[in-house]
Parts: sequence; structure tokens; C-alpha cells
Amino acid sequence: MKIINLIIVFISILFVGSATYNSSEIDVVSTSKRQLLVNNVPYYIKGICYHPVPKGSTKRNFSNIDQDLKLMQEAGINTIRVYEPIDQIEVLNKIEQVGIKVIISFGFNQDGFYDIFSGTFIDYINKYKNHNAILFWELGNEYNYHPEWFDGDINNWYNALNESALLIKENDKNRPVATAHGELPNSEVLNSNPNIDIWGLNVYRWDEPSSIFKEWKSLSDKPVYLSEAGSDSYMTIEKDGYLQGENQKAQADANSKIIDAVFENSEINSGLFVFSFLDGLWKAGNPDKQDVGGWAPNSVGVPYDGAPNEEYWGILDIDRNKKETFNVLKEKFKS
Repeated sequence: MKIINLIIVFISILFVGSATYNSSEIDVVSTSKRQLLVNNVPYYIKGICYHPVPKGSTKRNFSNIDQDLKLMQEAGINTIRVYEPIDQIEVLNKIEQVGIKVIISFGFNQDGFYDIFSGTFIDYINKYKNHNAILFWELGNEYNYHPEWFDGDINNWYNALNESALLIKENDKNRPVATAHGELPNSEVLNSNPNIDIWGLNVYRWDEPSSIFKEWKSLSDKPVYLSEAGSDSYMTIEKDGYLQGENQKAQADANSKIIDAVFENSEINSGLFVFSFLDGLWKAGNPDKQDVGGWAPNSVGVPYDGAPNEEYWGILDIDRNKKETFNVLKEKFKS
């Protein structure tokens, strides 16, 4: 009887594995001209940046993944962007089961945790490359602002970026490779990275990012998406009719205009990720309370005060109460 039970368990494991990793069912994600395609059907990103760190902690935690996915579905979000790989198959499975995709991002030096510096990022790709929750791979997050991380020469990063993208292509034929660049790269950067299929741009140009698409159109014929865009819900000063202090209306108004501008240029772009899903109490001070302040590169374009109050960026607060901007996403993403 014990042998029979072991055989049943073994068969069950094989069945579950094949359901997740059956190569005949793998989505093929590709690019064509300015479009992102899934199984040859255009895919437009209506996304959210997702790094759920609980109050009092500095580490990401997926204990609320079921609630979060329901809220994302309600808001019409179809894609998640994470800043470090998800090495929990049950989380990836839940994302897939609700019909949402995730972009997996790899950092350069993350102490050997699936990072580019150690080369272990390719281990993750080979482990999960057949998982249909994953839309594509993304290398780095606005590293162009930090040459000090690369011996003072940002070309060291661009060389690593192009080589890493090539290695991904040699191991996964079913997904494009992207990077998240701070603002617009120049032609030299683009030419030095031919292995990047689709470019993500972190763009903070007040509440009107349309100019970035005109500039991109004249620079490249590759697909592009906004890997970060949006506004926080705290006004450091009173400005443009918005009072100083926590101001959810300022955030909602800015995000509404930003999303409209992206959608109006959909013939050039492949969508956007609003930053972010949840307020981050870990970012600017004591993680047990919400602090004002923080700093981010190239952040003077944050509406409407030019100040990135780092702990107020969520479309939800830390207790997952909806801010005014949640309904903005819901209206825009579902229309």
C-alpha cells in the first residue's frame, strides 16, 4: 500500500509539473515593428509596479498575494513589474491563474541572488522560462543614473547589458529582452545594445509624457513602454491649486493625465507601468510609520511639487485601502 501511495504521489507531481512547464503550451512573446505580441496577438501593457513590503519591514513579502491580485483584477491591471525575481512557484502560478502577466527584472549585483554580476540570473531563466505568467525579461532599473556602481564608467553597464541580453536569447527563444532606462537613451546607447528587443523608460515629465514618444519615434523603431510613470500622494508645498500635505486628488489628477497621454500615443508605445501598487513605508525612514521625504534621480518632474515623497506612491495605502487614484486606473484601464 505504501508503494502504491508513493507511485500516486509521484504521478501527481509529474502532472502538476507538466501543467506548468508543458512546452507545447508555452506562450510565444515577440516583437514586431513597434508592437509587443503574445502568440502573434498585440499585447498592450496596463501595468503596475509591485514590491509589497509590509509595515515594519524592509523585505518584500507575498503573504497578501491573493488580496492583491483581486485588487489588480478590479483595477483592470494586466501586467505586474517586479524589481527582483519571484522564486516562489506558487506565487507565479497564482498570477497566471488570474490571467495577469509579470515582467521579471534582474539587478546587476544582488549578492548572488539571481543577479547579472554573478551570472546566476540565467539559472532563474532556465528554471522558469516555460512559465506562462512571465511576459518578458528585464535587465536593470535606471542604472544609467549610477556610473559609480560601474567603476565610474557607465559603458561597463551597457556592455554587461548587451552581453546578458544575448545570453538570455541563447537560453530562451520565447521571450524578448528589455531594460528599464532612466529617461530617453541616446543613439549611441541604442546602437551599443542591439540585443535589447524592447525598451522600458522610467519617465517623470510632470503630468504630460507625450514628448517622450515623439522623441522615441525619431530615435528608434523598436517597441517602447513606460517602465515607471506616475505621481505620489503628498504635496511638499502648495502648488497649482493643490494644498500642502497628503493630497490624493493631486495624485489622481496627475495619473489620469499621464495615462491618457500614454494611451493617446499607443501607436508608438506598448503601454505603461504606474508606480506603484502599495505605499512603501520602508523607503525614507522608519518602516513602522509613513515618513515624508526621500530622493530619486531625475525626480524634479514629479507632479505637482517636483518632490518624490518616496513613501506615498501607492494606489493603495499600506493597509490596502484604495486611494482616489485606484479608481482612475480602474476607469482608464477598463475603458
